[in-house]
Amino acid sequence: MRTVIEDLVEEAERQIRDQTWVPAPADRTVAAKAAADLHAAVGTPQAQQALSAVDRLACLREALADLAIALAHVHGRLAWFLGAAVTALAPVLHWRALSAEDGPTFGAVRPTLQQYEEAEDAIRRLQSTLADITAA
Repeated sequence: MRTVIEDLVEEAERQIRDQTWVPAPADRTVAAKAAADLHAAVGTPQAQQALSAVDRLACLREALADLAIALAHVHGRLAWFLGAAVTALAPVLHWRALSAEDGPTFGAVRPTLQQYEEAEDAIRRLQSTLADITAA
């Protein structure tokens, strides 16, 4: 997940640097809101580690929802960027924090601590890039 997000971010940064992508004012507004929402959803590594598994997963799902909401408000390159980010983070939707109690889980699996950290780091990287898009 982290590698996919890093590749996505590098492509976005390259397009902005090469002026292939010049974010419109409306894109910058959406990017700023998304960056703020992601920051609110997934705080510092220390803050996330202090949370229970249920709360960590809730924060990740909130971040994914924030990206999806931002995606609904844009078109063009920012939409493509956000859509690719949501797709990269889709495994979060298959995670569960609660015990299955010997019942079916609809395919949901318990993530490892490393998977939580990787997803949170990926969201922080997206947040940083969206903040940079705001200034572009």
